[in-house]
Amino acid sequence: MRATLQDRVVAPLRVLRGQTFASLANQNYRRYITGQATSLVGTWMQTVAQSWLVYQLTGSPAVLGTVIAVQTLPMLVLGPYGGVVADRLDKRKLMIGLQSMMGVQALLLGALTVTGTVQLWHVFVLAGLLGLNNCFENPARQAFVLEIVGPTDLRNAVSLNSVLASAARAVGPAVAGIVIAAGGIGFCFLLNGASFVAVVGSLLFLDTSRLNPSEPAPRRPGQLREGFTYVRRTPALAVPLLMMALVGCLAYEFQVVLPVVASETFGGDGSTYGFLTAAMGAGAVVGGLVVAARGRTGIRAMVWTSTAFGVVLAGAAAAPTLWAELVAMALVGAVSVAFLSQGNSTLQLAAAPHMRGRVMALWAVAFLGSTPIGGPIAGWVSGHLGGRGGLAMGAIACLVAAGLGALTIRRAAVAPGPEIPAERPAPAPAPAESA
Repeated sequence: MRATLQDRVVAPLRVLRGQTFASLANQNYRRYITGQATSLVGTWMQTVAQSWLVYQLTGSPAVLGTVIAVQTLPMLVLGPYGGVVADRLDKRKLMIGLQSMMGVQALLLGALTVTGTVQLWHVFVLAGLLGLNNCFENPARQAFVLEIVGPTDLRNAVSLNSVLASAARAVGPAVAGIVIAAGGIGFCFLLNGASFVAVVGSLLFLDTSRLNPSEPAPRRPGQLREGFTYVRRTPALAVPLLMMALVGCLAYEFQVVLPVVASETFGGDGSTYGFLTAAMGAGAVVGGLVVAARGRTGIRAMVWTSTAFGVVLAGAAAAPTLWAELVAMALVGAVSVAFLSQGNSTLQLAAAPHMRGRVMALWAVAFLGSTPIGGPIAGWVSGHLGGRGGLAMGAIACLVAAGLGALTIRRAAVAPGPEIPAERPAPAPAPAESA
């Protein structure tokens, strides 16, 4: 009986655990993700606090959307060049400098808020500076994961990064709600500034001898144009980027839509907004773990997930009570993190090493850089149709993106010439690395 139990239950569970957390066998990745965990909680605290601060100062969803647009506008304009910089420089050193600057920005906003001198234009300026920083830091951070874990464990590491971000999305807003109630909005910014000590420290203490850095791209004219041409001629990259641009522009505008849902749809306050965001993060943790263990990459997988994303967003738009909305947002979180993880892994595995920084910069442009367009649109829709209208708009965008991806797969299947790689099997986990 014991042998049967061991063979049928315990052994498969051990294999599943090894598949789910395979990349944690890498000592450098453990150090890196520990620093990221602390910083991401602070980042989500600042995200919630900044949105609520702007909403308190103005009471306008449109202004809230405009602030978020200003923060992401540099990514839209300079994001592709940020990828060129990431391909040219040592990504670890670049991240150390940029993460330090992000900590200073958070401390300055916290000081202004705590002293009661913060004005709307302060938020606009500091949000713009943070966005300028992000357009160089984001592609370097995305591409650096592969240098830590290698190609075999990349999908697993990207999925665990998504789980981490989702857990921070659950914990950060909840902590922000407590901090706002106990000490005020400004302390959220100050705690976020302090959290960057952890991530900078983790980067400083990585064992550089065990990294696999990409060969830096030499400086030469036309590298930015070369990146665009490479993506345009590679359907396995262009299609996921197009899908992400549409979904990222109109479906991921939760910073704009959820404050309206909390305040106007359900008559709540800042804590209600925090609970909605936390519910989304809790669901994303579960979704991310499923993708880490059993997830697949490729265009076909993204089509199915984008369809599911649209369905659950439609359910959230129709939720009749706050409790139903919390459940719906948990489902939204689970599917949204699966879509992000699939798209990220698909691009990194398909991109050539010397082009990876530029490809991931375009991914950041599609996801974050589309917000200057989508943020004001979501603010206008939410202001005129309410929070439910903003969620419904996201549902439609996801379903349209799924349709475009499915159409591309169908055309590739009947057109002459090489097909688009619609599915890539999940790689087997690598042997555990000794600590």
